[in-house]
Amino acid sequence: MKKFLVNIWAYEHHAKFQVESKDDPISLEQSIVDKLGEKSIKWEHLGASYSSELNRITYEEVINDDATAHPGSLQAEGDTGPTMEARAS
Repeated sequence: MKKFLVNIWAYEHHAKFQVESKDDPISLEQSIVDKLGEKSIKWEHLGASYSSELNRITYEEVINDDATAHPGSLQAEGDTGPTMEARAS
Protein backbone atom coordinates (compact mmCIF):
# COMPACT_ATOMS: atom_id res chain seq x y z
CA MET A 1 0.00 0.00 0.00
CA LYS A 2 1.19 3.50 -0.83
CA LYS A 3 0.05 6.89 0.41
CA PHE A 4 -1.17 9.49 -2.07
CA LEU A 5 -1.86 13.19 -1.57
CA VAL A 6 -5.04 14.09 -3.47
CA ASN A 7 -6.13 17.61 -4.48
CA ILE A 8 -9.57 18.27 -5.93
CA TRP A 9 -10.65 21.59 -7.43
CA ALA A 10 -14.29 21.58 -8.48
CA TYR A 11 -17.19 24.01 -8.61
CA GLU A 12 -15.43 26.83 -6.74
CA HIS A 13 -14.21 24.48 -3.98
CA HIS A 14 -10.90 22.83 -3.07
CA ALA A 15 -10.12 19.77 -0.96
CA LYS A 16 -6.78 18.24 -0.02
CA PHE A 17 -6.45 14.83 1.68
CA GLN A 18 -4.43 11.62 1.79
CA VAL A 19 -5.50 8.11 0.85
CA GLU A 20 -3.78 4.73 1.02
CA SER A 21 -4.01 2.57 -2.07
CA LYS A 22 -2.30 -0.06 -4.15
CA ASP A 23 -0.22 1.39 -6.95
CA ASP A 24 -2.78 0.97 -9.73
CA PRO A 25 -5.39 3.36 -11.16
CA ILE A 26 -8.49 1.32 -10.22
CA SER A 27 -7.43 0.95 -6.58
CA LEU A 28 -6.51 4.65 -6.32
CA GLU A 29 -9.83 5.71 -7.81
CA GLN A 30 -11.72 3.46 -5.39
CA SER A 31 -9.76 4.84 -2.42
CA ILE A 32 -10.65 8.41 -3.46
CA VAL A 33 -14.33 7.49 -3.87
CA ASP A 34 -14.32 5.76 -0.46
CA LYS A 35 -12.76 8.84 1.18
CA LEU A 36 -15.36 11.09 -0.44
CA GLY A 37 -18.08 8.75 0.85
CA GLU A 38 -16.84 9.12 4.43
CA LYS A 39 -17.77 12.83 4.29
CA SER A 40 -14.76 13.65 6.47
CA ILE A 41 -13.18 15.97 3.91
CA LYS A 42 -13.20 19.69 4.61
CA TRP A 43 -13.93 21.69 1.48
CA GLU A 44 -12.58 25.22 1.14
CA HIS A 45 -14.80 27.64 -0.78
CA LEU A 46 -12.71 29.54 -3.32
CA GLY A 47 -15.45 31.88 -4.47
CA ALA A 48 -15.50 33.75 -7.73
CA SER A 49 -11.68 33.84 -7.88
CA TYR A 50 -11.75 30.28 -9.22
CA SER A 51 -12.90 29.45 -12.73
CA SER A 52 -15.43 26.63 -12.50
CA GLU A 53 -14.35 25.54 -16.00
CA LEU A 54 -11.07 24.20 -14.54
CA ASN A 55 -12.36 21.24 -12.50
CA ARG A 56 -9.57 18.74 -11.88
CA ILE A 57 -8.16 16.07 -9.58
CA THR A 58 -4.43 15.69 -9.03
CA TYR A 59 -2.51 13.19 -6.94
CA GLU A 60 1.07 12.49 -5.99
CA GLU A 61 2.72 9.71 -4.05
CA VAL A 62 3.78 10.59 -0.51
CA ILE A 63 7.30 9.25 -0.15
CA ASN A 64 8.11 10.37 3.39
CA ASP A 65 5.47 12.17 5.44
CA ASP A 66 7.60 12.26 8.61
CA ALA A 67 8.38 15.95 9.16
CA THR A 68 11.19 15.12 11.61
CA ALA A 69 13.12 13.16 8.99
CA HIS A 70 14.49 16.35 7.44
CA PRO A 71 15.08 18.90 10.19
CA GLY A 72 16.10 22.41 9.28
CA SER A 73 15.23 24.68 6.44
CA LEU A 74 16.69 25.65 3.11
CA GLN A 75 17.96 28.94 4.51
CA ALA A 76 20.30 28.96 7.48
CA GLU A 77 18.91 30.60 10.59
CA GLY A 78 20.08 34.17 10.95
CA ASP A 79 21.17 34.42 7.33
CA THR A 80 19.04 37.27 6.05
CA GLY A 81 21.27 38.28 3.17
CA PRO A 82 22.76 41.71 2.49
CA THR A 83 21.44 44.65 4.49
CA MET A 84 21.49 48.37 3.82
CA GLU A 85 21.90 51.02 6.46
CA ALA A 86 20.17 54.36 6.39
CA ARG A 87 22.40 57.37 7.05
CA ALA A 88 21.27 60.55 8.67
CA SER A 89 22.20 63.69 6.80
